[in-house]
Amino acid sequence: MQDSAFVELFEKQYPRVVAYARRRLGSMPDAEDCAAEVFRLAWELDGLPSTGWLFVTARNIVYAVNRSHHRLSDLCSRIAVEEGTRITPEDLGVLEAMDCLSDTDREILMAYYWDDLSGAQCAQLMGCSSAAVWVRLHRARQALKTILEKQGIGARHIAPDSGLHTSDPAWQGETS
Repeated sequence: MQDSAFVELFEKQYPRVVAYARRRLGSMPDAEDCAAEVFRLAWELDGLPSTGWLFVTARNIVYAVNRSHHRLSDLCSRIAVEEGTRITPEDLGVLEAMDCLSDTDREILMAYYWDDLSGAQCAQLMGCSSAAVWVRLHRARQALKTILEKQGIGARHIAPDSGLHTSDPAWQGETS
């Protein structure tokens, strides 16, 4: 495949693939990740893919992302039932908000709050420095807070047993 032909295809179709994925995923970061994966796969083909191929591939990736998000919610619900924890509507809202986060944001929040990993352990898990963990954690909390506010669930409504505690110094941006 000629590089210039691929660049032309990318420049013409990337915005359309992102828009397609965004309408189905509801999140710009997820849509951009989806489009990046579509074009990564397209690059690996022997020839130049058709526009139809790009959108079929995007659809398949969107389905995979949605399945992943639903599995996370189902898993959290099953764990709560097994532990005898009562799930409130606010808890479901938090789970739905977590589903809207990027994979990286969701992973850092779950590792730190649910799995109770230290900053150093999160750094090892995420393959980054300890300083980067605190930056990622701050950004992930801000993204979660924004989603919760859009849902009408303020951070004050997060259940104490969810692992996300608003009184936690890390929630407030302190990294002690």
